[in-house]
Amino acid sequence: MVITYKHYRDTREKYSDYYENNISEIKRSDEDKYWEIIREKEDFFTLWAHQIKTPIAALRALFDTSDSDTSGYKQELFKIENYVEMALNYIRFDTMSGDMVLEEIHIEALVKQLVKKFAPIFIHKHLSVKLENLDIKVLTDEKWFSFVLDQVLSNALKYTNEGQVTIKAVAWDDKNEIIISDTGIGIRQEDIPRLFEKGFTGYNGRFDKKASGLGLYLCKGVCNKLGHEISITSEVGKGTNVIISCKKDSLKKSNLTKM
Repeated sequence: MVITYKHYRDTREKYSDYYENNISEIKRSDEDKYWEIIREKEDFFTLWAHQIKTPIAALRALFDTSDSDTSGYKQELFKIENYVEMALNYIRFDTMSGDMVLEEIHIEALVKQLVKKFAPIFIHKHLSVKLENLDIKVLTDEKWFSFVLDQVLSNALKYTNEGQVTIKAVAWDDKNEIIISDTGIGIRQEDIPRLFEKGFTGYNGRFDKKASGLGLYLCKGVCNKLGHEISITSEVGKGTNVIISCKKDSLKKSNLTKM
């Protein structure tokens, strides 16, 4: 609890002035848009508050036991960190165009950082990871592209209980594709067209009561602003493929900020 409160306090101090300045500008220009944004933020943080209670309660229960194995504690703390990070990126999303830094990013290095981050989950669930042909570069914003990969990999691990996760790149004449594949429970075909809708959790979400339906929604929005495309194919019982397509054309930040 001390760790969680400190993170909240530091984050609030860091972003409060920035957020208030931006929302004030919107209020002056469009009153209806201002209240729409306020309502959306309130809806999100209501949901997020309920989400964060689950790992906190689980942590409390774990600390009350005499089990000396700390792997369970680490799993729940990891969830808290991810929920907090999603909340912060949701706040920053509306103004992300203003702080994008476009540069050529080495995908293999970025993916290895994320795999290292999720290593405790791979180990805990006895899943293997396979990296293929990732020695490529794409023009993107490292922070936001990392967020997209993070969300996709998190979903792959959440819904995969055996087998492996594969991350590979495929180079085409006009684009590079980064594909994250898993051997998880898969997604029903009728749910796939709505996966990027805000708040949609689908059939799988009915079993995962903590699913918010916001992760893929944010991924789609981020990819749109970066000039990338994201799509999903899946088969129930066999697994899911998430494909992120990055154009090879020379892009300019001025073009992206208009998206």
